[in-house]
Amino acid sequence: MTEYVVLITGDPDRWWTSMTEEQRKAGYAEYERFGAELTRRGHKITGGAELHGSSDVKLIPAGGGPATDGPFAETTEQVGGFYQVESDDLDDLLDCCQIIAALGDGIQVRRTVAQDERPGAPQGSQG
Repeated sequence: MTEYVVLITGDPDRWWTSMTEEQRKAGYAEYERFGAELTRRGHKITGGAELHGSSDVKLIPAGGGPATDGPFAETTEQVGGFYQVESDDLDDLLDCCQIIAALGDGIQVRRTVAQDERPGAPQGSQG
């Protein structure tokens, strides 16, 4: 199986600032349906999480330096959550992702780099 990360992008704060409790419940029900559909179709969820809003972001600049608060002002989309999914059928995985894309957030599906695709990296090394 190939491992993918499904990144959910958009305004993660809208779930807490502009949605009613009923809208949030309906949205979370769709995420539950997404997970159930992945399992039903033979995909395997191996990890994932919803992330706190952008007010909790800590940034370390490229090249190092002190951490700062919050996203860059010009950044309109943030990663609000992710799933790690093992799948043998990328097209079907993408079809399943339509369930959560319909909620208004963007979805990125990215294949993770396998160890054998990292020449020169020590065995067992991540990232």
